[in-house]
This record gives sequence, C-alpha cells and structure tokens, in this order.
Amino acid sequence: MTKHKTVFLIIFILLSFGAFQIPVSKIVGSGQDFTLFEFMAPIGGMFLGPLFGALSAFVVRGVNVLVSGQTWDFLTIMRFLPMILAAVYFGLKGKKMTVIFPVCMILFLIHPIGRQAWLYPMLWFIPLMATFGKKRLILNSLGATFTAHAVGSTIFLYAFGLTPQVWLGLIPVVLIERGVFAIGIWASYLVVNTVLDKLVEIKGIKILKPLVNENYLISPGFFKSYF
Repeated sequence: MTKHKTVFLIIFILLSFGAFQIPVSKIVGSGQDFTLFEFMAPIGGMFLGPLFGALSAFVVRGVNVLVSGQTWDFLTIMRFLPMILAAVYFGLKGKKMTVIFPVCMILFLIHPIGRQAWLYPMLWFIPLMATFGKKRLILNSLGATFTAHAVGSTIFLYAFGLTPQVWLGLIPVVLIERGVFAIGIWASYLVVNTVLDKLVEIKGIKILKPLVNENYLISPGFFKSYF
C-alpha cells in the first residue's frame, strides 16, 4: 500500500460514504434504497486495485451500519458482498471473476422459487459475455454492476424468497436499472480520473499521478473518439 494509495483510500472512503447517503431508487421487496454508492464503490477497484477497492467498499458499508444503528446479523454482513465483489470485478484485469455468474445462476435455479423464475438468472449471460470485452470501460462497468446484481439477487432470494411472478416481473426493471448503473459507474470513473489528472497538472499534486489512467480522460474530442 503506497503513500498515494493510502491518501486516496481515505478520500475515496469519505466520498463513497457521502454517496451512500443519496438514494437513487427503491429496492423491490425491501425498505432500503439503491444509492449513489452503486456508482462509486466499483471504481475503487480500478484506482486502488481489487484488494483495497474491496476494503474501501467494506469500510463504507461497515461505517454506515454503525451510523444507522443496524444490527450486525448474518444478513447484514452478507449484504456487504455485492459491492465488495463489484469492486474486485472492476479492478481485476483478467476474467477470473467470470465464475461469479454461473455460480449465482446455479444457486438461483436450485432454489424452489428460483427454479420457477428460471428466466431471471438468464440475465447474467449479459455480463458473462461482456467480460470478454472487459478492456472497454463501459463493458467493465456493465460487468461490475451485474456482479453486484447477481450476488445481491441470490442473497435476496434465499433471505426473502418473494414469488416467481415478482422475479419475472423485475426483468425489464433490471435491464433499465443495470444499464443506468453501468453508465453511472463509467461516468464516475471518467470524472474522478480526469479530476485527479487535473489536480496533478494544475495543482502539481504529484502523489496522485500513479492513480491516473491516461486512457480514460475526458477531453474535448473524447466522446467523438470513444463512440
């Protein structure tokens, strides 16, 4: 853990905790919300590496549990996994995390309710295919948000069940929701990466330079060349 990563880890945890407090949409079947943390947590894996990206997601979730007064039961701890694994997925350069999707499919389909909603886990073929284009930032973002979705849905199924009809009815919602989240992760990484680059360039904060990926900077001709 180098000095520049330590500094960024602290800043990133503070930013991510702030993002956790901003709701985006309701989680069906639960009183909880998706928040801007869904956009921020995965990008820590790219800046800090999979291990410390996962650590940042864990710390933010843990602090939020303490601040909100939630109980540290098994289900609460299991809810840490989706964003932790999304950060690992986003930060890994290889395809090792591809295994997440077939494992979640199997776990979903062996559940009595999941078996009746077999079409739902077929959604995870989307990130499974996207993993093979992981070098493209938007596809990496899509894989990361679907990693959180696959793990979160599987945990939710075993914890709360719901009905097959509810799961099947969620399919179009998931397609829109994960598309938005993928764009959110993609945009968040581009913005943070570009801000870091400008801090190095204008303010001379050289300690941040190793964190900058020069392949993903917003410039006047960026969108034209990217698309």
